[in-house]
Amino acid sequence: MIWLAWRQHRRDALFALVGLAILGAFLVVSGLAMRNAFDDYGLPECVAAGDQGPVPGLGETCNRAFNQFYDQFNTLSLAGILFLVLPLLVGLFWGAPLVAREVEQGTHRFVWTQGVGRRHWALVKFGFVGAGALLVSVGYGLGMSWWLTPLNEGWRQSRFDAFFFDMQGVAPIGYTLFAVALGVFAGTVWPRTMPAMAGTLAGFLGLRVALAALVRPRYLPARELTYPVYGSVGEPPGGGGDWVLSSGVRDAAGRLVAPNAEVICPSGATGPGGRACGADLGLGPGAYNWQLYQPESRFWLFQGIETGIFVALAALLLFLAVRRIRRIA
Repeated sequence: MIWLAWRQHRRDALFALVGLAILGAFLVVSGLAMRNAFDDYGLPECVAAGDQGPVPGLGETCNRAFNQFYDQFNTLSLAGILFLVLPLLVGLFWGAPLVAREVEQGTHRFVWTQGVGRRHWALVKFGFVGAGALLVSVGYGLGMSWWLTPLNEGWRQSRFDAFFFDMQGVAPIGYTLFAVALGVFAGTVWPRTMPAMAGTLAGFLGLRVALAALVRPRYLPARELTYPVYGSVGEPPGGGGDWVLSSGVRDAAGRLVAPNAEVICPSGATGPGGRACGADLGLGPGAYNWQLYQPESRFWLFQGIETGIFVALAALLLFLAVRRIRRIA
């Protein structure tokens, strides 16, 4: 049975190896170029200085260096679109046809009557494709973590940003296994290749978007950060990689008077028309800036939680798929 599974899927495995080789070459070449530019612009010193707080005379130089780095490698963000959909592609072209194509072509009647039970067939096939998807996703996730490091720091983007969170670390492992399992299950529900692929596409995108928007921010209770409006100078406290869920300006009574805004009034500063700084918002003594955020230090914990959710869903879908295969005529 293992030999048969290899014979059936060796072409897909070959295409995957070629694709991974091309992807790996791109990551290595562009990743080294980004790291060299990152060092040439002096950004390691800027990042270190930013972690330690504002450094007089360094701000303008670092801003210019950050902008130059962004302009040079901004086009690479287009390649990120492919990286984001890679787990979905694996589910569409590896998972969805696994059962659906057998039934669509009628070969399941021959396979399941040759002394190999349906359950045995399913376990071998699912295990073979699942192992391949696991190897692909591990290489992809770790490679992307290395590749994205200078972009995270050079673009001053939080790793919690949806564009960066979903394509690095261990999360792609969960996405890929879930996509394959969803494709397999869809093939048992709609035993035709195209409907199974359509179901995989809709289910994968729907769950990913819903979970990222509604569930991910609540994996752990968010923290609050406050700092005064008056007398503040420079950058607010907190890490630049924190995931800010909500922010605004509150008055002394705690009412949110300016959502998604920040007001910093150094001593003696005035606002438009010579009025007191913050007077146009009705601010007075005791007003403060407020943020609700997830700290950057929770990145890997959130990655682990999300990966666990998708791996558990993948296991459940495969269990249901094995049960449904018994009912296919």
